[in-house]
Amino acid sequence: MKRYFNSLAETMSADELKSLQNRRLGETLRWVLTRNDYYRKRFTALGLKQPEDFGDMEQLPELPTLNKEDFRQTYPLGMCCVGNNEIREMHMSSGSTGSPVVMPYNEADLEQWAECMARCYVMAGAVSGNPVQITPSFGLFNGGFGMYHGARKAELFVIPTGSGNTERQVRLAKDFNTKILCGVVSYTIRILEVMREMKIELPCLKIGIFGAESFSDGMRKRIELELGIESFDIYGMTETGGVGTLGMDCPAHAGIHVWEDQYLVEVLDPVTGKPLPDGQQGEIVVTSLTRQALPVIRFRTGDLSKIVSREKCDCGRTHLRIAPITGRTDDMLIIKGVNFFPKQVEHALLEIPGVLPHYQIVIEEVDGVRDVRINVEADETVTGYMVEKHLKERLGFSPKGDVFKPGELPRQDGKAQRVFYKNNNH
Repeated sequence: MKRYFNSLAETMSADELKSLQNRRLGETLRWVLTRNDYYRKRFTALGLKQPEDFGDMEQLPELPTLNKEDFRQTYPLGMCCVGNNEIREMHMSSGSTGSPVVMPYNEADLEQWAECMARCYVMAGAVSGNPVQITPSFGLFNGGFGMYHGARKAELFVIPTGSGNTERQVRLAKDFNTKILCGVVSYTIRILEVMREMKIELPCLKIGIFGAESFSDGMRKRIELELGIESFDIYGMTETGGVGTLGMDCPAHAGIHVWEDQYLVEVLDPVTGKPLPDGQQGEIVVTSLTRQALPVIRFRTGDLSKIVSREKCDCGRTHLRIAPITGRTDDMLIIKGVNFFPKQVEHALLEIPGVLPHYQIVIEEVDGVRDVRINVEADETVTGYMVEKHLKERLGFSPKGDVFKPGELPRQDGKAQRVFYKNNNH
């Protein structure tokens, strides 16, 4: 059965969608040019003084791109297009590498966020009254609130646990017959461990909606098998307005549907900034079409993906699909002349029978020379030689590392840290 939260928007024809996108793009450009000095100066420098100077989406590559540095330079609200009296909520990134990225919301933005998230819930199979357990934290990070706003819009039964206290998470899921679990994949692995320790099963749990970190097909299949659920990869970030704003994969699992009536997506060469053809991997660049407090115009996300299809999906939705995020332009590791991403390590490790989904990638630097150590948990049938040999075949070099017994590597309640840096310079 095909299910939509907003069938008119999710299944509109290509011509209808293009017409809507052109109209909304013009409205967004007019909005930022008349309401924000930072945008006005950037566009005027290129000769774009009025929205009428801009014809349609074909001219989008002529506009300047934004990145996180623009948010940091204008911290806290220098890119905001509404007055403080109109702001109803704000969220922000951690700012671990500089000033945090702040995203303000007016009433219309909160409604837009709820609409996008509600579409994701219904696409995953949620129906009114289903208990949904929201494990991301409720705070400055957008995850918990985004899941909450969407669940309210979709008329679900919200269990707002937030992060941590995993034993309580399991008990509540059991007691309230949780059907939908929202969070990050790495924390779901922790929930599975605690379920085994407590000897509790969750037969009512059927749907997992996971975001905020990329995960391999191997990790996804393992979680689905052990929990007896169907999992979905949800996409969105602080700069686009939060979790779920960009989209999610449908039950066909043939790519992430981007809500194209809400956002334009480009794929650019990360080095040259030039547009890439469909099917070629590059950096995802996003333009918001309906947000008001802080619309982004050609925001370079740093996420790596590709457009896999613009054709109508088996689920009936007509919005384009992108591949699951491979990694980020800034998390690629280069060791001994070999380039790889943490997700590739996870994929390779989980191909080894007996290896558990807990691992560490430790980057060691001695006198300016980088090496990598990959530690992993596994059962007694797995040896260090087996791990090294398999990673050599998959990554092209032989990393050092140790095999630990189940439970010996540290755990985090929430998003797991996979990459660690160790400097042994003298």
